[in-house]
Formats: sequence, C-alpha cells, structure tokens
Amino acid sequence: MPFDDDRLAAELAEQAGKLLLDLRAEGGEPVHLRKAGDRLSHEFLAAELAARRPGDAVLSEEGKDDPARLAADRVWIVDPLDGTREFGEAGRTDWAVHVALWERGALTAGAAALTAGAVALPARGQVLATTAPPAVPPAREAGNPLRVVVSRTRPPAFLDRLGEEMSVTLVPLGSAGAKAAAVMLGEADAYIHAGGQYEWDSAAPAAVALAAGFHASRLDGAALQYNQPDPVLPDILMCPVVLAESLLEAIGAAGAFRPQ
Repeated sequence: MPFDDDRLAAELAEQAGKLLLDLRAEGGEPVHLRKAGDRLSHEFLAAELAARRPGDAVLSEEGKDDPARLAADRVWIVDPLDGTREFGEAGRTDWAVHVALWERGALTAGAAALTAGAVALPARGQVLATTAPPAVPPAREAGNPLRVVVSRTRPPAFLDRLGEEMSVTLVPLGSAGAKAAAVMLGEADAYIHAGGQYEWDSAAPAAVALAAGFHASRLDGAALQYNQPDPVLPDILMCPVVLAESLLEAIGAAGAFRPQ
C-alpha cells in the first residue's frame, strides 16, 4: 500500500467525530443540529481528503456524486454522519462516522476492493478500524436466542418469518455503523438489514468487519460491491462466520431476498 490509508481512515473518522461532539455540546434545535452536523463533518472530510489524497475520488452521502469516480483507481466512500436522527437526540450514542477506501483491482474476502476503513463511535469514545480490527468474540452459547440488531425505524418486514426458522431477539439501533459495531464487539450476534441502504452506509463497517474475520454479504450471500454507477446497496448480513450459513439459509427460507 503506497500510503498508510488504514491510519488515515481511522484518524479522519476520529477527528470528524470530535468535531461532531463539540457541535452537539453546543445544543440547539434537533433539526438544525442534524443539518449542521452533516455539513460540518462532510466539509472536514472532503477538505482533508482533497489535501492528503489529492489524486483520489470521493463518494460522500453529503456530496454531489461525480461520475468520474467510476474511472478512478482509488475512491474514498464516506458517511460524514451515519445516524443523523440519533445525533439529534440527546443522550443517544448510536451514531457514527464512516470512512472507507475502495481500490480498483484489490481483492479482499467477501467484498472486492475495500482496503481500508474506520467506524468512529464518537459518543462512545471508540474507533473500530482496519488498523487493528477487533477480535471475533467467543461463540454464543447453544440454546440462547440469536441477538439481531435491526433498524429502529425500518426493521426488515420478513423478520417475523425469520423467527419461525430460528429463535431471535431483535435489538433496534440507529446507525448502520453502530449496528455493525455491536456485532463486532460481541454485543449482538448478527446485523440484518433490508429495504434500502447506500454504499456509504456499509462500506466502512464492511471493511472493518471483513478485516477482523467476520462474514459480511448481501442477504442472498452475494459479495458486497462498491463504487458502482448506482450507489444503492439495499441489504446486508453481518455476523461471525460460524453463523453465516445457518442465517443465510433461514433468511432464504423466510423469503427475504428480492434482487434489486
């Protein structure tokens, strides 16, 4: 790797998180706070990447999508404030900053071309990154319900049917990064989402999870693909590898996956 991209991803995610914490501490109306947070973090990350990786392209939730990224060899995929709703709610910690790098031609298990990534959880004082990926937690005890983190506002409609295939306990959380972190830190067993996401929602979480040895895929088991013409990436399964086969089978039996 010509640059220390892992460390840069972690550094930028952490610094953006600190800016967001300072902004949040100032208070204000939630709607204005959310808008200001999105703008502040995006402007910081865009400026830093332009200065420190001037030849790279950037795909950001808060920026205009430049089609030139499709011909670029290196594309930073960032979500300046993942969990904007939760950021505006006092006391919530389930919001994050995502910074990931896609490189043309690079191969990584499960998601081709994600070579660096970091998920900052500023309100928890944590950064999960490819610099030192978290260790896969011990296997869950047999017989216990599977703890599945899902969206607070858009839990997958098929989860009732999934419950017919295996015993599950749903754990609603905000940010996709916070949900992925819950799996990587052993606070949950799996993260299942369907019904709409974009590349910036999952790129950094997937980069860290795959580097740590977790499973991350589409709900049909297909590899996650990034830097696509349409950045919609609507569904994801993240879990320890030992659970992947049984979960994919149960998800398929529940009729969850609809190609998009």
